[in-house]
Amino acid sequence: MNSINTSNYPIHFKTSSYTELNTHLKTANYSKIFVLVDQNTHEFCLPYFLSNLETDLEVEIIEIEAGEIHKNIETCSGVWNVLSELEADRKSLLINLGGGVITDLGGFVASTFKRGMAYIQVPTTLLSMVDASIGGKTGVDLGHLKNQIGVINTGEMVLIDINYLNTLPENQMRSGLAEMLKHGLIYSEDYWNKFTALEKLSLDDLDVLIHESIDIKNQIVEKDPLEHHVRKTLNYGHTLGHAIESYYLSQPDKTAFLHGEAIAIGMILASFISTKLTGFSTETCQHIKDTIVDVFGQPKISGKDIQPIIDLLKFDKKNEHGKINFVLLEAIGKPKINCQVENNLIFDAFNFYNS
Repeated sequence: MNSINTSNYPIHFKTSSYTELNTHLKTANYSKIFVLVDQNTHEFCLPYFLSNLETDLEVEIIEIEAGEIHKNIETCSGVWNVLSELEADRKSLLINLGGGVITDLGGFVASTFKRGMAYIQVPTTLLSMVDASIGGKTGVDLGHLKNQIGVINTGEMVLIDINYLNTLPENQMRSGLAEMLKHGLIYSEDYWNKFTALEKLSLDDLDVLIHESIDIKNQIVEKDPLEHHVRKTLNYGHTLGHAIESYYLSQPDKTAFLHGEAIAIGMILASFISTKLTGFSTETCQHIKDTIVDVFGQPKISGKDIQPIIDLLKFDKKNEHGKINFVLLEAIGKPKINCQVENNLIFDAFNFYNS
């Protein structure tokens, strides 16, 4: 499978990605290599990764606790301290082996330690392969507020090896599918239509779709690296999706949503709102809902939780000049950015989702 060359770094696929990595390590003159993992990737992914790594350099493993709840400055501080204690310098390399928490946090740690050290992303979840590791967005949460602290800074390369997906539970696989569905909705109806019969897809089909999804995201990012205009379309479903995710993370008596699960709900909500504000087809909106519910189920959002979720919208990163900006659809593959939405319409959207 062909590599994708972005303006700043290459994305390599399958086992040939390790050939590219090892060639890079021989020529880059790094002082030391650090591999960031969590408990899960330490056990299930690290042995396989190290078996493919060829280097005479010293390799140190840094482990953090797994889960979105640990994607914060406190965890960063712990990793920064370990790097310092192990005498990392600006010529050291940090390899982030894990899902979106690891790639987001690890990229941020590398971008800020001693004002910047090199890093490489090795995503091990579907979500991190098609979204978190692509495009140079790094960062952590502020309390339960998603991705409030971070920088856009690309690494040296991204390695996509779907063998890691064999270690994933089913809900984590579904979580990644949400971002792939989003790429179809904002960019390509043909790509969206490939997901209408998910039960017929083989692992080889998924391999091809992952490559196509990454290519779609990269094309959007290349046009707008710093998210001033078209890159905002990648936030489709994320305005309310992130608010839902943040709200449930903050409620110890509620079961938290995975990122993709929350974004899936957010996409249904945004599709409904689109029917009211941009002329989006109500029939297509219902088709989107049916497709997403078939994959993710339909966990209900209690009426008493809707207003607290709406209250969190003021923290969304796309907001400008005090305005909450949504990404909506005029048609599949035709998104519209910087849309304002009244609260009563958001309540209507939740009623549509719950129905």
